[in-house]
Amino acid sequence: MKCAIHQFNPTVGALEENATKLIASIKEAKKQGCSLFISSELSLCGYMPKDLLFRPEFHKQICKQLDRFLELKDITIIIGAPYIEANHCYNSAFIIRDGKIIGRYDKQQLPNHDVFDEHRYFISGIVPLVFEQNGIKFGVIICEDTWVKEPAELAKQAGAEVLISINASPFNIGKYQERLEIAKARVKEINLPLIYVNQLGGQDNLVFDGASFVLDETSQLIAQFPAFKQELNYCDISIHHKKPVDPTFHRERFVEFRSDLTPYPEDIESVYEALVLATRDYVTKNGFKGVLLGLSGGIDSALTLAIACDALGHDKVMAIMMPSRYTADISLTDSRDIVKRLNVKYEEIAIENIFNQFKTALSIVCHSHVDGNPATDTTEENLQARIRGTLLMALSNKGGALVLTTGNKSEMAVGYATLYGDMAGGFAVLKDVPKTLVYKLSRWRNTKSDIIPERIITRAPSAELRENQTDQDSLPDYDTLDAIIELIVEHKFSAQEIIKRGFNEADVSKVAKLIKLNEYKRSQAAVGPKITTCAFNNDWRYPITNHFHF
Repeated sequence: MKCAIHQFNPTVGALEENATKLIASIKEAKKQGCSLFISSELSLCGYMPKDLLFRPEFHKQICKQLDRFLELKDITIIIGAPYIEANHCYNSAFIIRDGKIIGRYDKQQLPNHDVFDEHRYFISGIVPLVFEQNGIKFGVIICEDTWVKEPAELAKQAGAEVLISINASPFNIGKYQERLEIAKARVKEINLPLIYVNQLGGQDNLVFDGASFVLDETSQLIAQFPAFKQELNYCDISIHHKKPVDPTFHRERFVEFRSDLTPYPEDIESVYEALVLATRDYVTKNGFKGVLLGLSGGIDSALTLAIACDALGHDKVMAIMMPSRYTADISLTDSRDIVKRLNVKYEEIAIENIFNQFKTALSIVCHSHVDGNPATDTTEENLQARIRGTLLMALSNKGGALVLTTGNKSEMAVGYATLYGDMAGGFAVLKDVPKTLVYKLSRWRNTKSDIIPERIITRAPSAELRENQTDQDSLPDYDTLDAIIELIVEHKFSAQEIIKRGFNEADVSKVAKLIKLNEYKRSQAAVGPKITTCAFNNDWRYPITNHFHF
């Protein structure tokens, strides 16, 4: 038999649109001679619909769309969708064949960690599901079920010869390898082959990378499908009666697979592809005409610009350079250079006159209401960033383009960003990308085509809000800073534990204090794609008012 494995990119809540696309793919699979079609977890509604699951009308529309699949004949279909029964909601897989729902499997293991909150919405299933197709018995499990033994074991006890796991497993660095190792461990435990089908696409702060695969009963990787690409993939499945190489197997019937192996990209490439996919889907699924961003001549805005062009095409991207008295000539030169290389729309708006008017107004107020006449400080620095943010948001209002912010994770962690200034925007592409990784991504992108000028990559980073300013005036070097942030944020180390690892006490204390103090800024930041194991989104849920010291 021939099986279609669909790495589907749904839009959350677009039930009719998702169903229409799935049906078109099913019809294509039939043309290719497939007798089994497998889609991903909650493919009909997208993952995760969150509180849409509390709305009765949402479930009525789910049922209406599921009925459309009953019209399809001569192919067995697995569709992921929520299901309401006796006021309980289940995360389910529907098995549909020739106008009938021949089975429904309800997810048994509900994750409630990191970005997951399924206990809020779903009830656990308890019953395995096995169905027969072309003489082969398939057992179905869903995502988190793969990470523990019991659901797979129950399916085997019910007669399954092959496991099908449908998933909405989001991307982060190293996640693919972790999935693969868990799947191999499961196969070794139960001695059954596994078809692992994963969702694709960007959904708010999550990115789903696809990269579905098939393991035989010896846990050998038989099929590996592309990452970050929505497409129909195919796998030939057959029964044979020869014993496998592994002498521990004693069954008379064995399932054999034939398909392609597409290597998963290396870490840096996978992060870049994830950021491109996340940006494309956030912009297009939310109906924006394009994007615009503030270009500074620095590496963060340069990388963001490159990602935006790769995601949307140069014709849907606009860069705005807004120089002040502190903007270096080389920043203007390098900005003009990169927009030429990328062929994007570009404007320069000098902010000096606006800045002076703001300072005059501020001086009048300060003389009236503040003791003395405060000297120039970070207030004036932040004014420049807020003028730029205001102009970008005004241009967004006028033209319908989304503003991309350009700050990275290192800056978000320690508050090296201006609220309502460079933090103003709708999507933070680099929000979960540490500064040291920004450099690596820029180098990697230039291996594909030389688009980021070398001087942007090599010059000392600076906000250019005062004379001769560099980031390292107030922060440790980025190698040190990112290492400390990772230990605090991702590994939950205390300051004392980090100091014992050889880090400077003053650096650690400063960074720990800044991370805690800037929670109020992060709570107001734009959403951005998760690429590390702990992003400043759903992974990180700390109180703003907080007197506990890391």
